[in-house]
Amino acid sequence: MRADMEKAGLHTLSGRPSPHSRVLLVAGRPGSGRTALAEAFARQAADTFGDGILRARLTEPGGTPVPTERTARDLLAALGPDPVPAGADEDELTGTLRTELGRRKVLLLLDDVTLPEQVLDLLPDTRDCLVVAVAAGPLTGVPDVRPCTVGGLDRDAAVSLLASRAGAPHRTTVDPRSAELVAAACGYLPAALVLAGGWLAARPKLSVADAAKQLGELPQADPLERAFRLVADSLPRTPARVLRMLALAPEGLVDAHTASSLSGCPVAAARQILEEFLRLGLLRTSALAPGCYAVPRCLDPLLRAELAEHEGPDETVFARARMLERTVRQLRACHAVTEPEGSEARKRLAFLPRTVRFATRREAREWLEARRPAILAAARLAVAEGGGRLDGLARRLISALARAFDAHRSPEEAAPELYRLHELVLDVAERAALQRERAAALLNLGDLDARTGRHSRALQRYRAALEAARDGDGNEGGGRERTGRESGSGRDARTQDHPAAARALESIGSTYEDMGDLERAADWYGRALVHHQTREALAAAARIHGRLGAVHTAAGRFGEAVREWRAAAANFRRLGDAGAHARALAELARVHERAGRPQETVRVCRQALQVAQEADDVRLRAALLLRLADACDRTGDVRTGRKHRRAADELLDSHNLTVHVE
Repeated sequence: MRADMEKAGLHTLSGRPSPHSRVLLVAGRPGSGRTALAEAFARQAADTFGDGILRARLTEPGGTPVPTERTARDLLAALGPDPVPAGADEDELTGTLRTELGRRKVLLLLDDVTLPEQVLDLLPDTRDCLVVAVAAGPLTGVPDVRPCTVGGLDRDAAVSLLASRAGAPHRTTVDPRSAELVAAACGYLPAALVLAGGWLAARPKLSVADAAKQLGELPQADPLERAFRLVADSLPRTPARVLRMLALAPEGLVDAHTASSLSGCPVAAARQILEEFLRLGLLRTSALAPGCYAVPRCLDPLLRAELAEHEGPDETVFARARMLERTVRQLRACHAVTEPEGSEARKRLAFLPRTVRFATRREAREWLEARRPAILAAARLAVAEGGGRLDGLARRLISALARAFDAHRSPEEAAPELYRLHELVLDVAERAALQRERAAALLNLGDLDARTGRHSRALQRYRAALEAARDGDGNEGGGRERTGRESGSGRDARTQDHPAAARALESIGSTYEDMGDLERAADWYGRALVHHQTREALAAAARIHGRLGAVHTAAGRFGEAVREWRAAAANFRRLGDAGAHARALAELARVHERAGRPQETVRVCRQALQVAQEADDVRLRAALLLRLADACDRTGDVRTGRKHRRAADELLDSHNLTVHVE
């Protein structure tokens, strides 16, 4: 592989150098050591690629190809520190990834490749990068690929590996013939030899000949399956059940809590069993999540076959439900540790088992980041469960994970993952006809789309949310028929989700405002205002009056702007919110100022100053004094303007503040 990396490609030799990166292919059957070889090469070649190594696994446990969109997003996140745009489609993500890789010198290791298109979609458009792909066979159609086929170890290396895992080297040296028979029965595959060596290490009183005999008696034709059966059939009842339940571990990542919840055994017992599995070669230490183990991907089909043979569908669902329930509790503890002492979340945290709690915020964040891929996979699997039997737990898990992200990540950092979670919630809500949850998911997705400038998609989300909110959950709970007087829109008013509808109306107006379409923005804000006024929501109506005032001001419709800001100020006065009342009056003064009415500006500024004094808002008082000073200057009262400006400076100096007045 080192030699192939240095050789010129066929395109270069033909005088037409390819614009893409070179591809080194490690081809071999599962268990042949193909991934270990690729990793060893990557470590040796790391010095050649100054921007490091990027890794991605392109097949999920169970054999399903990973969507290219998810792979590209994860690779972009690994490149950091710029956040990945939430909700970007596959073409945008792969294009951005190729652009970013084009500026770097990176070794890209793609494991478990099943289709050539998976490599082609991610292939960097530069000769400075190198792609190492691990697959079962050739990648037809990938340009400039150099294959390295792995068929297993030679006889001496296989015996040496067996001896290193068997616990004592003399066990193979005293009986080299039996050691060679064991290696042959394992097909010289490293994964099978590790299992056979672990079985011998756990039985110091048995000889290598005993292992060779038992392997020879097993009917399996596949060497890896034969070695797996040797180990699995020797396990007691509880460890055997824990082993087959590992097929349900999301992303193949497992710790004592996961194993305990899946199998139903105590956490302490699960911890001891996992440590024994590590010695037997059934697990590996996870390099990404401290304290966790990784299920070797080559054993995944065997574990799934074992699960299907011994566990029924209902028990499989119950096991997943137990695991999800424990994960929800851990996520709640992860969020609660960030709450202030004495808060309700902290009080509930005290009642959780000690094994679920976190001592510090840092410990909780590290746990969340390490388990994040597995928890996201658990959410996807729960949503995909046939018949929607885990929908309730899936919704709780997604809610708890979203709150944990909010607590431990910045909004920009959390946005891409939250987008995925809201899409999962939307899938569940649409499948179960839960209109309220559908509306909430669409609103959240619309917010993320609007934040990243995808206004057309945001409007589609908001309009769909409005329809779902107006439809309500009248059919929820076994398909109950609607009763009662129908509203003018043909829907039962009692089943409508009025807060979601109001939020959708306001969000549509806000999106049009961001797009610069002030006419439509004013129209939709007006609809939201009517919605709030109909329900006597005074605070919400006051806020919408303000948004309408801002839109009319930006459009130069100063008469309408004055009317809206006056209405906002009046509503805030009735609510007793002196701060909001003063700010509304300040905006009203600004409208008069822009309209060229200095006398009105002076009058409203004085009124706003009195209210700001009650609200004890020093910064607003100073801004109003400066605006009042400018208005006095325009009326010709320069002396009074100078006095107000001096008063503003003294107020700011006394509180060590600064303000900017438009």
